[in-house]
Amino acid sequence: MDKVVASPEAAVADIDDGSTIAIAGFGVAHRFANSLILALREKGTKNLTVVCNSLGDPGAIRGQILAENRQVKKLVAAFSVRPGTPTASETQIGAGEMEVELVPQGILVERCRAGGAGIPAFYSPTSVGTDLVAGKELREFDGRTYVLEKAIHVDYALLRGYRADRLGNTQFRGGSQNFNPSFAKASRVAIVEVDEIVEPGVIPPDLVDLPGIFVKRVVKTTQVMDGKAWRRPERRPSDKPRLYNGKPALTRQGIAKNAAKLVKEGTYVNLGVGIPTMVSNYLEGRDVILHAENGVLGYGRMVSEEHEIDPDIYNAAGQFVALTPGASFFDSIASFEMARGGWIQAVILGAYEVDESASVANWSTADAKRGGIGGAMDLLSGKGDLIIVMEHTDSKGRPKLRKKCTYPLTGRGCVTRVVTDLALMRWDGGRFILDEVAPGFTPQEVIALTEMELTPAAKVGVME
Repeated sequence: MDKVVASPEAAVADIDDGSTIAIAGFGVAHRFANSLILALREKGTKNLTVVCNSLGDPGAIRGQILAENRQVKKLVAAFSVRPGTPTASETQIGAGEMEVELVPQGILVERCRAGGAGIPAFYSPTSVGTDLVAGKELREFDGRTYVLEKAIHVDYALLRGYRADRLGNTQFRGGSQNFNPSFAKASRVAIVEVDEIVEPGVIPPDLVDLPGIFVKRVVKTTQVMDGKAWRRPERRPSDKPRLYNGKPALTRQGIAKNAAKLVKEGTYVNLGVGIPTMVSNYLEGRDVILHAENGVLGYGRMVSEEHEIDPDIYNAAGQFVALTPGASFFDSIASFEMARGGWIQAVILGAYEVDESASVANWSTADAKRGGIGGAMDLLSGKGDLIIVMEHTDSKGRPKLRKKCTYPLTGRGCVTRVVTDLALMRWDGGRFILDEVAPGFTPQEVIALTEMELTPAAKVGVME
């Protein structure tokens, strides 16, 4: 039962026009099946439906090159566009040339897992109360509302592993399992691209992450990437404080520092992208274990020195990180079981808006076709505290603490704390209480700069 094929071109040779393909790979850079994607582009197969987390950025061999070659007719993904990154897919979506189905990241992998397990549909708490439930069946269990999600089946899955044997048994490294197992199980033909092909028995049975029964073809990569190639250029704007009433507020690092104060000892915590990632800088030495939805539990500081970087150890923002003692790796299914199952005690996210009913909007400023849901909706459906970190107003001075969110909701009535560059607030008894203000500001000034109803505490403190 030798599943090795001679080349990436041979591996994708039977992918016909109109096929549905799943493309694994996390974020915009990590562990895409570059050789297979490139071979599929050169083959020129048209009218593809692509299931993925994201098509990735332009300028590299990612799923995005298929959009650039106008091979994609429909996208099923957690990210259709990313702020500040113009892409061919965004242009085609805006022009109505590419159909989009946005799916929360955890539900995307769960729908694929269900497809591979012979389960036609399941009920989930994720996305209830948002625009994404339109047209779907809702049902109540034990007093809570759930939405019916249908299984995903695909024709082909393009996967990226560390090594595989001739029977198709596949091993992944570090946090790079992510979508691979669920995409493989959802597919009729799973094709895995690996760094090394070995004989059966070389990979110890307890290190096989994807059994060969789920894999149809194995091919050796022809697009070898070194450590430097994995390092995306980081946009690092200077962390200058904004001015309100002519006075400086806290910096983004200052927001993160104050958010870290709210994290309780002995808890598991998920950090979102942006300001939330900075919170890890203020948790060193604390009894806190960080969770990343790409499949890492127990990471710490970000690393940038070449000798410290491991291309398979990164957080949900795609930043390379160091591990802490006792760390573990797993796939996206397990990661979102932790989220939806209530195993994570606190989630720290950025947001576009929070309103006075404790609802949050953080994934789209436009509509349900153009945005990046990522794992946020799954994370909110758990039972932990939700701490929102953001600046008090947007870059044009418009309020972000609203009477009612104007952008599509990520979650309804779920925020427990908000930390901005001007204020620290908590949800209590159906209203937000102003507990602390930035140095140099009065509670009255902060309330005047806030659209939502905000009640000062009996004694308002000063933020660090």
